Amino acid sequence: MNRALTLHDIIVVGAALLASVAVGLLLRVALRWLGVRARRTRWSGDDIIVDTLCSLAPWAALAAGCSAAAAALPLTSAVRHDVNQILAGVLILVTTVTAARVVADLVRTVALSRSGVAGTATIFVNITRIAVLAMGVLVLLETLGVSIAPLLTALGVGGLAVALALQDTLANLFAGVHILASKTVQPGHYIRLSSGEEGYVVDINWRNTAVRQLSDNLVIIPNAKLGNTIMTNYHQPEEQMSVMVQGRVGYGSDLAHVERVTLEVAGKVMAAVAGGVADHETTVRFHTFGESGIDFSVFLRALEFSDQYLIRHEFMKELHCRFRAEGIEIPLPTRTLVLPQQEQPLGGPGFISSSSL
Repeated sequence: MNRALTLHDIIVVGAALLASVAVGLLLRVALRWLGVRARRTRWSGDDIIVDTLCSLAPWAALAAGCSAAAAALPLTSAVRHDVNQILAGVLILVTTVTAARVVADLVRTVALSRSGVAGTATIFVNITRIAVLAMGVLVLLETLGVSIAPLLTALGVGGLAVALALQDTLANLFAGVHILASKTVQPGHYIRLSSGEEGYVVDINWRNTAVRQLSDNLVIIPNAKLGNTIMTNYHQPEEQMSVMVQGRVGYGSDLAHVERVTLEVAGKVMAAVAGGVADHETTVRFHTFGESGIDFSVFLRALEFSDQYLIRHEFMKELHCRFRAEGIEIPLPTRTLVLPQQEQPLGGPGFISSSSL
């Protein structure tokens, strides 16, 4: 210190600290009140702004009070400089953590709005959080007087060795980024791989993709394998899909009557069953003269992949009931066997043996 500490100095320091604490508490209360009002609006940006200020404002007030208290004390210039650097470092650290959380929430919100599902693509959220934290740490080190140039050089050289050692992990990471960036697969899509695995995509993280089967089991697929396999996405280019149901009627049936009855049943089922597209124009196509009857296909429409099972279930029940009421035959498989006439065996009627001559 430049001089001895006096009572006046202690009073000024105490007043500055108490004032900073009081201002921080008042700001926190006021921002919470604003946060309640902001949640009532449709725009989500004001919620993010208020939440950010609620995290930063009390720390900023406390840092300002500490800086004022340090200025009032008879400190040397070197000590005062160190104190200001420490306070600036604390503010940078708090700002970095808050910014990482806010930006990660923004990325998660954008992912939800793009995919329209409850799942999140955590790979983008994690990459964003790590990038913001890394930039904040570099700024903090530069503020504290630590040269980051040697650090960046060491990270560059060490990064090459790490990349060689973690080839599989980095392959999964970049494959996941490519999958999400190209929008070939998004959380909530129903996919089927050429190897047989299928289900709803729950999440795509930095290493693998979680797929929930209809039996509620999870299948974990490495991103690199998902990016290199042949895959069917039942939500692209749209979620709605055709549902084909096969049928058969006897050769004695009036096909025009069969078509009319089938269309009536399809329209009723499409309007009544959840997951059906009521305004879809159902089509019936006769296609094969089979061994026991005439085969036909009915093309229905489902809103989403899993809706097809209930639609097919209800349609087959209703169609079977209606065919019975209309007297339309649903033939059983039959086959007629024509056997050649057997030759008469030796010793039968008209056979004369040599011994009787």
